[in-house]
Amino acid sequence: MTDFDETVDPSLATAIDEAAAAISRGGAVVYPTETVYGLGADAADADAVERVFELKGRDRSKPLSLGVPDIDAARRYTRPSALAVRFMRAFLPGPVTVVVERKPAVPDVLTAGGDRVGVRIPDHEVALALFERVAPTPVTATSANVSGSPSVTDVSSLDPTLRESVGAVVDAGPTPGTESTVVDPERNVVHRRGAMADAIVAWLTEEVGSEPTVEGD
Repeated sequence: MTDFDETVDPSLATAIDEAAAAISRGGAVVYPTETVYGLGADAADADAVERVFELKGRDRSKPLSLGVPDIDAARRYTRPSALAVRFMRAFLPGPVTVVVERKPAVPDVLTAGGDRVGVRIPDHEVALALFERVAPTPVTATSANVSGSPSVTDVSSLDPTLRESVGAVVDAGPTPGTESTVVDPERNVVHRRGAMADAIVAWLTEEVGSEPTVEGD
């Protein structure tokens, strides 16, 4: 039992249990993070991942990330370089998506057929409690909104159809709303600036010896 399990409000603990059970059945759930609310399902199950794409109305050419409780769990599904591991230890848990090489256990649909996948270890005790509950199963890490709509920072803003279609909603109150920074340390590329972007650019510049390419700049 974790410290979180000992102190959490019983209703929130029940919601986490319901979400874990829904994920184990192949369903999708809504859960909080330190950025926005996420839409989670078994990221190693192609059918469950397809369900997430359907719920969001998301183009299959746009990959999803996977969420795990710690770096060891990430390495079950990915092959990060030594540099990427150092980066993860420096910035995770945190509002950062780290892009690394995937292992075959990660389904093609999650990565749009690519050989790399984004990894999220949120700095949010509820998200981590959920991820720990379903481990070693990874959980899809994508915003809980219909594609083209604003990200959800409070469950009251969830699309009604999406809310009715998921197996559980874990409501932990409002979230900050700042997007995660998406970075590929091995390729020295920041795909999307978000939280902690300046610190990430500074770290990569020092570790790699050159400033990263920042897409969109």
